Amino acid sequence: MTVRLCAHADEAVAGIQDGSTVLVGGFGMAGMPVELIDGLIRQGAKDLTVVSNNAGNGDSGLAALLAKGRVRKVICSFPRQADSYVFDGLYRAGDIELEVVPQGSLAERMRAAGAGIGAFFCPTGAGTLLAEGKETRVIDGRTHVLEYPIRGDVALIGAHRADRMGNLVYRKTARNFGPVMATAATTVIAQVREVVDTGMIDPESVVTPSIYVDRVLQEASA
Repeated sequence: MTVRLCAHADEAVAGIQDGSTVLVGGFGMAGMPVELIDGLIRQGAKDLTVVSNNAGNGDSGLAALLAKGRVRKVICSFPRQADSYVFDGLYRAGDIELEVVPQGSLAERMRAAGAGIGAFFCPTGAGTLLAEGKETRVIDGRTHVLEYPIRGDVALIGAHRADRMGNLVYRKTARNFGPVMATAATTVIAQVREVVDTGMIDPESVVTPSIYVDRVLQEASA
């Protein structure tokens, strides 16, 4: 597989279809691929389902995509923060759907998609509103909830460095959901701080192997 090194964000996000499920990396703004999201806004895809840790911060990144009315549904762990006013306004107006998933379950549901696991039982959320309508089973005396994988049509992730093959390494908190999202999506697009020649990344340091990566964009500000 050949990784496409993209010269511009518009090239990187070309072809994303209306109605796509888009996995968006980031822990707040840490590791959020803002340039790719801005490219997606210009590209115009709509009726999207976005899967992310939270539902946007301030006016940039994911919040900017929400403000354009392009997102039909958000699947996330933390829909409300002090600066999540864009999502808050849309949700209160009934203009966007929300599925809340506990953070560990969110990561595991995407990991399951990448690993080919059909479903799994997890105790998180048992006995709460989050388990309503879901199958449950008592395992070792504890109630577990059946959870299904989350697969993406596209993953937009941020990484620190890529080589020309598309192998990725991350930096500190910016690592967050990128590695599991890269395994769970049909098309993976990575925004990176720098691109280096193949062989300049120690193989033992590679977190996301190039086999999972389709397109790479070097940040314009890098």
